Amino acid sequence: MTINSPEELAAMRTIGRIVAQTLRAMGRYAREGMTTRELDAYGQHLLSSQGARSAPALAYGFPGATCISLNDEAAHGIPGDRVIRAGDLINIDVSAELAGYFADTAATFQIGRVSDQARRLCRCTRRALAEAIWSARAGRPFNHIGRAVERQARACGFRIIRNLAGHGVGRHIHEAPGSVLNYYEPADRRRLPRGLVLTIEPFLSARAQHTVSAADGWTLRTPDGSLTAQYEHTVVITNGRPILLTV
Repeated sequence: MTINSPEELAAMRTIGRIVAQTLRAMGRYAREGMTTRELDAYGQHLLSSQGARSAPALAYGFPGATCISLNDEAAHGIPGDRVIRAGDLINIDVSAELAGYFADTAATFQIGRVSDQARRLCRCTRRALAEAIWSARAGRPFNHIGRAVERQARACGFRIIRNLAGHGVGRHIHEAPGSVLNYYEPADRRRLPRGLVLTIEPFLSARAQHTVSAADGWTLRTPDGSLTAQYEHTVVITNGRPILLTV
């Protein structure tokens, strides 16, 4: 989607704020001993109370309101009977629709005391997101985003999960311009147009560079069991710093 009017921007700000508030509240609510289904039910309540609908359920029939992934699960984890334990990394991905507009955000939360590696992985991935957002300006190549993520991952000694990427968003949960890669691809000659709405969402791992599908057909996890972290914002490209919609 490309923003063409103040009304469109206002609508995107509204759904962006809803998913951001839901994500933040779910992160505070998550605790040891809770199942991921219980956490998801809380997220569903928060979205419904503001008139929003779960985007993955609406668009793809996903069996949950939010995606909740633990430790080596990088994305699309199905809420269920799995119990959250102390030391877990829990990724919560909230995407929703309101009045025909979609926004998407995610973060990785630490449950209790986690390992030094887990803390460093989260810190590095947050920094990669910040650097990637800073690099995304109208007229610049798309691959500046991936270059910023790659530079930060290398500095920290972590790996990029290369088969997961950002995407266009706005009138659908996934739309043009396609994948926003988290690594530098010199052959990608696309340039960022002013007003474009997209997600920037680095996925970093302790060792793995790709994910595989779990038996449930939805969850994507590392093949070697290595930890993952992801942070995501929906942004609008401008001539300066992007507008962050999911804050």
